[in-house]
Amino acid sequence: MSRKFSTIELELEGRILTVRLSRPEVRNAFDAALLKEAAEAFQDADRDPGVRVVVVTGAGGAFCAGADLAWMRKTVDYTREENLADTAAVVKAFGSLHRMSKPTVAAVNGPAIGGGMGFATACDVVVASKEAVFGLSEVRLGVVPACVTPFLLKRTAAGRLRRWMLSGERFDADTALSLGLVDLVVPSAEAMTAAYGIAKGMAAGAPGAQAVVKSLLDKMPEMTLSQALDHSVEVLAKLRTGPEAQKGTRAFLDKKPCSWE
Repeated sequence: MSRKFSTIELELEGRILTVRLSRPEVRNAFDAALLKEAAEAFQDADRDPGVRVVVVTGAGGAFCAGADLAWMRKTVDYTREENLADTAAVVKAFGSLHRMSKPTVAAVNGPAIGGGMGFATACDVVVASKEAVFGLSEVRLGVVPACVTPFLLKRTAAGRLRRWMLSGERFDADTALSLGLVDLVVPSAEAMTAAYGIAKGMAAGAPGAQAVVKSLLDKMPEMTLSQALDHSVEVLAKLRTGPEAQKGTRAFLDKKPCSWE
């Protein structure tokens, strides 16, 4: 992970990579440059064997305020084709994060508004500071949070989102927790510490098995019970004969620690 970026910061400590959205002057709002760099960073991290877990957070006192206002002004006069390209860039950034084979943790250290919620809910685990504020305010601009909705629906039911998506009202971290959009709420300024602690625990898992877990959680909800059971038989039988499971099982039976270097 030696590549340099202008809108995000990367920090590798041990095997945990922190990806920090870094446009604090606009509360880390994203524009075309940040979306492009974020997608590249997530893809690079997924390919890098030295990275086991990714933590996503924001610089300064915000997580991500959504789309940058200056960027939004330009899109007012865009053609349909230009809007398609811009929207595809948003989807690529969120999708690259969600599709990572490695565990991901969001440390929501401040406001996560609109598309900012995409960066949060595309992660496997979401930790929020008590002071974090959330909002899906798109309808107040005459648009919709279309690119964020698939990730919201991975975490909670449609009925629980209706009020917030239809009103554009903002809500606090405790409400986000009750909706299932956040996994843990911690005291102010402790979001990064808590997220990093979770990441350390995840780094102890077998990387191949973790990738399969993520695949199961994505695919099985769309399967019938019969399909899911058949799939589970195939998956587990294949894993058990692989080198990772062989190594982990032997270490467990011998009561020895197992390193996944």
